[in-house]
Amino acid sequence: MLVASVAVAVLLVVSLGALILLANADNAQLADVRKDVAQLKSQIAVATKQQAEFDAVIRKPENAEVLERSVFLNTLLYRKGISWTRILADMEKTMPPNVKMLNIQPYVTGKNQITLNLQVGSESPEPVISFYKNLEGSPLFGGVSQTLYNPPSQAEPLYRYRFTVNYAQKL
Repeated sequence: MLVASVAVAVLLVVSLGALILLANADNAQLADVRKDVAQLKSQIAVATKQQAEFDAVIRKPENAEVLERSVFLNTLLYRKGISWTRILADMEKTMPPNVKMLNIQPYVTGKNQITLNLQVGSESPEPVISFYKNLEGSPLFGGVSQTLYNPPSQAEPLYRYRFTVNYAQKL
């Protein structure tokens, strides 16, 4: 029984030693991780300071014109990315033959999505209704809303409709 007690005591001392070694190794790893986190926080602080300095330079009154021009040019580049060929080809797939496209005005929303303002005309309302349904059912177009309707007049013999529709062309 004494031998068993000594064996258990030795086993416990060895286990305690192993646990102490593991705890020390864990503490060393934790110190390395804390050091890495401190370095990353320092890099973030430097980058934030640089960003604030750059923003201050950009926001100066003498640089406001350059900033406005840059925003304007970026907007033009986005608009230039809209392919008229693709718009017209996609419209051709959804538009009935007896509907006339009178006007298309694409624009880019704040979320970089393309929206089209369409003005169409037809000799009767039925083809335009069919076009409206085709736009709603197309995977390329969505969110169709009619904004204006003009009946025929002596000067304009067509029923005229104005739609706003989302277009799925990627910029």
